Amino acid sequence: MERLGTGIGWRPEIADAVERMPGIDWVEAVAENVCPGHLPESLRRLRERGITVVPHGVSLGLGGADRPDEGRLAALAERVEALGSPLVTEHIAFVRAGGALTASPRLEAGHLLPVPRTRDALDVLCENVRIAQEALPVPLAVENIAALISWPGEEMTEGQFLYELADRTGVRLLVDVANLHTNHVNRGEDPAKALAELPLEAIAYVHVAGGFERDGVWHDSHAHPVPEPVLDILTDLASRVSPPGVLLERDENFPEPAELEGELAAIRRALEAGAVERVKTELRSAGRAAVRGETDLPGASREGDETGAAGATRGASGLPHPEDAGAARQRLGLAQAALLSALVAGTPVPEGFDRVRVGVQARALAAKRADVVAKVAPELPEILGADYRPAFLGYAQTHPMTDGYRRDALTFAEHLLHAGRPRDTRARRALRQWWQERSGPTPRSRRPTHRLAHATRRALLRR
Repeated sequence: MERLGTGIGWRPEIADAVERMPGIDWVEAVAENVCPGHLPESLRRLRERGITVVPHGVSLGLGGADRPDEGRLAALAERVEALGSPLVTEHIAFVRAGGALTASPRLEAGHLLPVPRTRDALDVLCENVRIAQEALPVPLAVENIAALISWPGEEMTEGQFLYELADRTGVRLLVDVANLHTNHVNRGEDPAKALAELPLEAIAYVHVAGGFERDGVWHDSHAHPVPEPVLDILTDLASRVSPPGVLLERDENFPEPAELEGELAAIRRALEAGAVERVKTELRSAGRAAVRGETDLPGASREGDETGAAGATRGASGLPHPEDAGAARQRLGLAQAALLSALVAGTPVPEGFDRVRVGVQARALAAKRADVVAKVAPELPEILGADYRPAFLGYAQTHPMTDGYRRDALTFAEHLLHAGRPRDTRARRALRQWWQERSGPTPRSRRPTHRLAHATRRALLRR
């Protein structure tokens, strides 16, 4: 497996700093933010210097009930080719639900949501991963995600789930140690146990990131310094295997370059500490084998092997029967649609879920929608001022996202205009103009004189 070294997530806000940063062997770019025909000059310069660039997808939804969208796969493959990348990565998550499979409205989460660790979900995920592997020109690695909520009736631990996924598909793993910490705090899962159960030989690289805790819930913000518990998990991982690459993620609240360099130095120290422990363990094992007159063979049994391998009892091909696969997709689709509807459309929380945690997740999704829409359409906060955020959060309670953030911004503006808002005439006029420039004709006013005035204005503009 290719050695990547130490890297950092490339973001436009820190592009110049990343180019000047010492000791950077590679970078990772969010795939959906890269246009193949117009690569940012910073990425071009990095590529010319021999720095590897890996595209990291966030919208494929491999853990969803539907098969991966061909257009999204083609777009991801195009970015791989444009960047000359040796591999591509995505997430073990679902990001949308509903539609034809469940005969229910199509909903978008705008966020990575956890899949249930069940046989149904594993069967669907394995098939989706194989479809993606066939469509992509380089090896695929998939990432474990952070979660606020747990699915009821789960049948496997995270380590077992990932072991079987890698065993059945040959997919590589992107292990996010920050997400292991998040799931430890939020779901009581032991990071050491997860690491012990993982197929370490399948690791492509590792993510490290920061977050914060509030009211007993850990939020994987990617906007705060990396905490010691996350570095401790990285050391534990490095004591078991030498990861091919490690990357620092930061998506918001970017500090000065010196602070980022300090975090990278802390990551290197954690890796070195783990390597020392790994060498000590290997020496102890060799000593015990010498006393017994034995030789430790590569691939010898380790904790987690029996648990993971025993689960792969799906027959010679590892595939469920086609009829069973279709039924599994429908069952998973119905479950995911019910949860996502509760999160973004205010429907009742499905039985078995922690209602408080679902509420926390729902508020987090709405807040993220507000933040991303503000980035996609920065004119909206400028026009609405302090009223933007409360207005958007109120809108989000009854208007789930169905077609991406840009459409969400337009629908939000249209919603305000039809409600006669904002109250300030100048702001409402600016909002109407913004909406009209991006979506065609102005919404019809209920007042005839206004409709006549707008019709006259359009006629004059055409002359």
